[in-house]
Amino acid sequence: MSDVDYSDKDKKEDLKVLHGMGYAQELQRSMSKFSNFAISFSIICILSGGINSFAQATSSIGGAGAGIGWILGCIVSAMFALALAQISSAYPTAGGLYHWASILGNRFTGWLTAWLNLLGLITVLGAINIGTALFFQGTFGGLIGMTADAVWVVAFVAVITILQGLINHFGIRITAMLTDFSGFLILGTTAALVVLCLVFAPAIDISRLWTFTNFSGPAGGDVFPQSDSMGYLLLLCLLLPVYTITGYDASAHTAEETKKAAISVPEAMVSSVLWSSLAGWVMLSAMVLAIPDLAEGAKQGWGVFFGTMDAIIPASVKQVLYLAIFIAQFLCGLATVTSASRMLYAFSRDGGMPIGSKALATVSPAHRTPVYAIWTSVALCVGYVFLAQFVSIGGTNLYTIVVNSTLVFLFLSFIIPIVLGMMAYGTDKWPHPGPWAMSGGLFKLVSALAVVGMAIIFFIAVQPPNDKVLGIVIGFLVLSIVIWFAVENRRFQGPPIGDMIAKRQKDIIAAEKAVGEI
Repeated sequence: MSDVDYSDKDKKEDLKVLHGMGYAQELQRSMSKFSNFAISFSIICILSGGINSFAQATSSIGGAGAGIGWILGCIVSAMFALALAQISSAYPTAGGLYHWASILGNRFTGWLTAWLNLLGLITVLGAINIGTALFFQGTFGGLIGMTADAVWVVAFVAVITILQGLINHFGIRITAMLTDFSGFLILGTTAALVVLCLVFAPAIDISRLWTFTNFSGPAGGDVFPQSDSMGYLLLLCLLLPVYTITGYDASAHTAEETKKAAISVPEAMVSSVLWSSLAGWVMLSAMVLAIPDLAEGAKQGWGVFFGTMDAIIPASVKQVLYLAIFIAQFLCGLATVTSASRMLYAFSRDGGMPIGSKALATVSPAHRTPVYAIWTSVALCVGYVFLAQFVSIGGTNLYTIVVNSTLVFLFLSFIIPIVLGMMAYGTDKWPHPGPWAMSGGLFKLVSALAVVGMAIIFFIAVQPPNDKVLGIVIGFLVLSIVIWFAVENRRFQGPPIGDMIAKRQKDIIAAEKAVGEI
C-alpha cells in the first residue's frame, strides 16, 4: 500500500475510529498492509520455531509429525487467527487483545488479558533470543570462542536484544523496512532449504510423511517420555506447529501505525498464518525426507536438524544457509520487541501498570515511538533470560518451565476476547462488525472451534515433562484474582468508554500537537 493508495479520506477514517475509542494518534501511521503482514510473518518465523523445535515432530510420531501433525496444528492456530481478525477489524488499536477483552467483557477480563499477553510476549521474546543465541553458538560460535555456557548465552541475548531495542527506538519506518525484508528473507531461505534438502537427500521416501512411527522415549532422544499411545504422541507433536504459528497478534498491536487498519490488520493476521503454514509444511516435509536414516535421526533428539544438515549439505553452502537463518531469527526477535512494547504502551496509557504508567505511555516526538515501553520490554527480556539460565525449580531449568507456560499464557490471552466476542456479537457491546467480517454464524463457529483448540493446547502443554506448567498457570490465575480484588479493582479504570471518550477529546488534540501529528 503506497502513500498514493492512502488518501485523505482513508486517513480521516483511521483517525475517526481511533478518536472514537478515546485515543490520540501519537504513534506514526506509516505501515502498509504488507508491512503489517510482515511483522506477524516475521514473528511466526518458521526458520526459528520450525527449526529449533523440529524434534517435536520427529521424536513423537516420526515423519507424520511434519506431514500430518503440522497441518492439524496449523488448523488450530488458524481458528484463533480468524476469530481475532474479526474482532481486530471492529477495534483496530494497539494492545488490541487487552482492549477487546475490556470492551467485550469488563475491566477484570481486560486487565487479566493484558497481563497474560504481556507475560507471554516478554517470555516468548526471551525464548526466541535464547534460541537465536544457541543457533549462533552451534553454527558460528567457534569464530568467537562462544560455548553453550549460561554466561555466554545471557551476554549474547543481552547484546542482540539491545540492538533490537535500538532499531525500534528510532522509528517504525526502520523496523517496518527490516521486517519487510524479513518476509522475503524467510520465504527465500525456506525455498533454498527445501531445494537443498531435496537435491542432497540420499533417497526420497515420500511415504515418510504419512507413516506413524513411535519415536518416543530413548528412540527419539528423550524429547518426549516413552508412550505406547500413537494418539497421545500425535497430540504432543502439535506443540511444534502451535508454538511456531503464533505471534500474529503483532498485526493488532501495530494497528495504530497501519494505514486502513480496519481492513489491513485482519487481512495481515490471516495471511501471515496461511503463508507461514504452507511454507512451513513444505520446509518440514523436505527436512524429514532429507534425513538419511529416520530412526537414527530421531535418536539425535533436539540435534536432529543440525545432524541432518551436517550429513547431507556441503559445508560452504551450509554456512551461507545458516547465516540467512540467523538473520531471520534476529529479525523475529526485533518484531517481537515491537509487539511487546506496543502492548505495554497501550496498557500503560490506560493506567494498567501499577507504577510508571505515565512514562511507559510516553511517545517520543522525534521518533514517534513509545521509547520507555521499548526499553522496559528489553530490560524485562534480559532479566528473564538471566533468571532462566541460572535458576532451576525442582531440578528443572526455569527456561524449560517458562517456555511451556508461555504457550498457555499466550493462547489464554487469545481465547478470552474470542469467547467474550462470541457472547457479545450482535448485542449492545458489539452491535456491528468491522469492514472485514465473516457472517455471525461462521464467526461463532470459528470461535467455538478455537475453544476446542484451547482445550487441546492446554492438555498437551501440561503433559510430562512439562507437568509443572499446570501449577504455574493455576498459581498465576489465583494470584491475579487476589491482586484484582485486593488492589486493582479500585485502582484500574480500564479503557475509556461512554462519556469518558467525549471528555478525552481535548486531551487527544493536545497529545497530537505534542508529537507533531497536527
